[in-house]
Amino acid sequence: MDLMKTKKDNFEMETDVVKEHRPPMEEIAFYKAVASGDMDAIEKNINSKRFVQTEGVGVLSKNPVQNLKYHFVVTAALITRMCIENGLVDEEAFQLSDYYIRKMDVLGNIDTIEKLHDEMVIDFTKRMMLKKGSLKTSKSISEAINYIYVHRNEYFNVGDVANAVGISQSYLSRQFRKEVGVTISSYIREKKMEIAMNMLKYSDCSEIEISNKLNFSSQSHFIQVFRQHVGITPRQYREKNSNKKWCY
Repeated sequence: MDLMKTKKDNFEMETDVVKEHRPPMEEIAFYKAVASGDMDAIEKNINSKRFVQTEGVGVLSKNPVQNLKYHFVVTAALITRMCIENGLVDEEAFQLSDYYIRKMDVLGNIDTIEKLHDEMVIDFTKRMMLKKGSLKTSKSISEAINYIYVHRNEYFNVGDVANAVGISQSYLSRQFRKEVGVTISSYIREKKMEIAMNMLKYSDCSEIEISNKLNFSSQSHFIQVFRQHVGITPRQYREKNSNKKWCY
């Protein structure tokens, strides 16, 4: 009985480290701010250093660095799934989460983990802003985005975009990544994949017809890019989502 009492006392001592957790709605509001692209709310959260505050937060490890790493993974997982629910492509979201978790895994102090956490949530938030059309960009980047949208079903490269907006290709690539949060090549692929997914859902066009309309070099290249971006093949996507109503 004494042994059982000791174990019970130890358990109660371990589980009583945090007497009261933060209200769930506070965390939910944070995740929703990311998923809705609310950069003002995210910057306010970052500036208040909410991620590294320990009051009202569960203790997942006695080691402070390891504890923060566990919370980082939880944040990445929840943000990823909430952004997917709000329109971010599955594979893009999962790869982004994996990327930041791998970077976090080799860090050894609280300051660097906090910095990477802030970078991650800003990255996700920018992508959601872009998805919802609320991202504020400079004139040249806005023109680049407009060019990509207008010509998204034609063949063009980054050099063509740079020439159209009157800036160098290197500057465009650097500034696009800085302002938008993704590389311009990734953004171009994303716009093409959005068209491809709609065509697979709602049209009778074959994979090779879609590949040709989007100016891929070959059907196999189209399938490869689609699978990398969406996580499944075009055929699997059509079988899962087909709802034919019109032909592109």
